[in-house]
Amino acid sequence: MLSTWGRLLVRFRWAVIAASVVVVLIGGAWGGGVFDTLKSGGFDDPHSESGRASARIAADLGARDVDVVVLYTARTGTVDDPAATGALRTAAATLRHRPEVANVTTYTETGLPSLRSRDGHSTGVLITLRSLDDDVKNKQYKAIEADLDVPGMTKQVGGVVPLAVVTDDMAKKDISKGEMIAFPLLLVLLVIVFSGVVAAGMPLLVGVLAILGALTATRVIAEFTDVSTFAANTITLLGLGLAVDYSLLIVSRYRKELQTHEPAEAVVRTLATAGRTVLVSGLTVVLALSSLLIFPLVFLRSIGFGGMSAVFVAMISSLTVLPALLAVLGRRINSWRVPLPGRRRREAAAAAGGGGSWERIAHTVMRRPVAYAVGVLVILALFATPFMKVHFAGSDERVLPKNTEARIVSQRLAAEFPGGSEAPIEIYVGHADAAQLQQLVRDIGTVTGVTDVKVAAQRGTSAMLDVGYRGERTGDIAYDAVRGIRALHEPPGVQVLVGGRPAMDVDRLATLGDGLPWMLGIMAAATFVLLFLAFGSVVLPLVAVVMNLVSIAASFGVIIWIFQMGHLSGAFDFTATGFLEPTVPVLILATLYGLATDYELFLVSAVREAWPTGAAARTRDAAGHAIAGGLQKTGRIITAAALLLGVVDAGFSTSGIVFTKMIGIGMVIALIVDATLVRVVLMPAVLRLLGPAAWWAPGPLARLRGRADPGARDPGPAGPGEPEERVKEPDLV
Repeated sequence: MLSTWGRLLVRFRWAVIAASVVVVLIGGAWGGGVFDTLKSGGFDDPHSESGRASARIAADLGARDVDVVVLYTARTGTVDDPAATGALRTAAATLRHRPEVANVTTYTETGLPSLRSRDGHSTGVLITLRSLDDDVKNKQYKAIEADLDVPGMTKQVGGVVPLAVVTDDMAKKDISKGEMIAFPLLLVLLVIVFSGVVAAGMPLLVGVLAILGALTATRVIAEFTDVSTFAANTITLLGLGLAVDYSLLIVSRYRKELQTHEPAEAVVRTLATAGRTVLVSGLTVVLALSSLLIFPLVFLRSIGFGGMSAVFVAMISSLTVLPALLAVLGRRINSWRVPLPGRRRREAAAAAGGGGSWERIAHTVMRRPVAYAVGVLVILALFATPFMKVHFAGSDERVLPKNTEARIVSQRLAAEFPGGSEAPIEIYVGHADAAQLQQLVRDIGTVTGVTDVKVAAQRGTSAMLDVGYRGERTGDIAYDAVRGIRALHEPPGVQVLVGGRPAMDVDRLATLGDGLPWMLGIMAAATFVLLFLAFGSVVLPLVAVVMNLVSIAASFGVIIWIFQMGHLSGAFDFTATGFLEPTVPVLILATLYGLATDYELFLVSAVREAWPTGAAARTRDAAGHAIAGGLQKTGRIITAAALLLGVVDAGFSTSGIVFTKMIGIGMVIALIVDATLVRVVLMPAVLRLLGPAAWWAPGPLARLRGRADPGARDPGPAGPGEPEERVKEPDLV
């Protein structure tokens, strides 16, 4: 099928290139506008109890959330001085007349002790915006910014909405900064890998196509459902990274085929071999990312949409536009060669068919496969050890750099202002009379960790209770208080919904915990089906699932050691909180699982092509040479692919947002672990130990796969009465 596709691409190469130019123009003109359609937030489940509590409070009692906190500090005197009091009253009155503002609370009008600093020099003003939509709130906040200045006072602005605005702005800047770091480094490394400028430019062209195409696809998706701002980061990360990986594989194979075939035939043979690997790999990664769609959180679903779009477009571009470009270039793909040290020696060795360094590594491993396999597993287990101490909690202002104004406001509220919780537990009470409401207040006050309970708003039979607690919002005391309140017996006929930011964190953890087994099941099933179709084995897919999870566990252990425990926080410039925000590891899990399968596919494809058939399959040496030859053939490609993708990831590790930094650094760590210990050492050792059993499948499944792919043949040893020589499958790499 892919051979026929290759011939069509050669025939219609100029039409394909023209179509790609149209995609670039549309992507730049219309797709680039996706940033105006992306949404803020999306970290919470609107159908959870906390989400329903927030909706009922807004419907029955009006907007009650404190969206903006402004800290004013008197330049001279205290906030109790008549001049300061008058200026604050005037500013509050001005804000109340703004159509964007629902409520303004000040110390000068309420006398609340929690709104006056202990030294009397500062005061807090709490602003509730009128809209219930997060993106509209962001626009409303920007509209009233000019009215926040008060004569004779300095101001610092924080709160949920300013924090979201700053985070979104930083996320957009991270994309530009990541691309500015990645593209020049990628070009230099690609020139080194290919020893030529023309060949090095192909992956970057495909990367641009992947990014613009994915942005266009995401904008289409955003017309039908909410898509988070962070989807754009994922598009750049995966679109550019995998476009480079796939292009590296295609171009490398094409240049090899040019040594013995004319350009048109070289394109056809490249698609029939390396193209098949790209197709299976792309589908595997897309299906792994599709597991994020089972979660109701807009953030994770958006990452799933953006990532799937980026990978799919990267795969399609590598199987259409890139072969068309190669057909046009022909042998000019080798133009503008760069004289690098050792290039001629490596080319001469390859032409002579001599063994290389990767082959020597494989033979070294296979001489003692048990020792190397156990050794690598022990190392990975040590890396994974910190995972036993993982602690999940919701994010707070510490995800931003220390000098961010929204973060400074939060720190000042905790350090300088007395009483009250920064983010109280908010409880909606419906259909309650006065006696039932007071009894509920008393019952809640007995819950462990609760410090105070007060009626914050009331209208008819509906009320909202604010519940204070000891410790931080993201601490176990607050979370246990939420669970304790929910465990209380509701008065007959009364509806009680527990919300507020601590309850949102609890619900998010529960939602992710419920969805995680389904996510893992989807990824494992996708891996099994696609690898079975690719190799005709039920053993290799199981090995792939286990190895992926072992590799990811080791990577997570290092992530926890760095980000939760705070090691290297100074080097990477972030504040350790003692916990991880749970959505980020879920995102990393889906991404890394797909990439780990990607590299395994590269290696096993080459081993399968070289695996002996017939009587030769019974000899230990022949199988060993196939494993060594497969590693020699793909070791450089896997290492280069991991290095190039690592460069893209490293660009995002410079982000000021901790969870973006965590994704970048976490993926770099995972790539290093997977492309060295797992694929270069552990996988050859396991293949050596399995021998022909690696390619085993039950008879019915083998026949089913044969009907799905009539050209497939089992590379294992011949059975009784079967011919000694069998036709091998095409080389997938």
